[in-house]
Amino acid sequence: MDNKNKEQMTTAYLQIVLKMNSSNRGELTSTYHKFKDLFREQIKGAKTQELLFSDEDIQLLYGFDTYEDAEAFLSTELYNNIILVALKPLISNNPEIKIYHVA
Repeated sequence: MDNKNKEQMTTAYLQIVLKMNSSNRGELTSTYHKFKDLFREQIKGAKTQELLFSDEDIQLLYGFDTYEDAEAFLSTELYNNIILVALKPLISNNPEIKIYHVA
């Protein structure tokens, strides 16, 4: 299935906003790519993911089959014990989290 079809099937997005020091941008990018395949392989309903940068923060934007899949990801070992642990030294706040339904 190509990415276009995957995106069309996405019905929920999880947005995680993290404040960071711009000097950590390269390491944050490396960390994101390190876990990218694990997200798609291990997480139920995982569809898409993007890493977005601004001058003061980054956004992790994940697409899911359902709203429930997005919520469930926040309780996984991958998110809590692997991804957050790896990102913690690179960020300066607790994650700001929102889940959106696709209209």
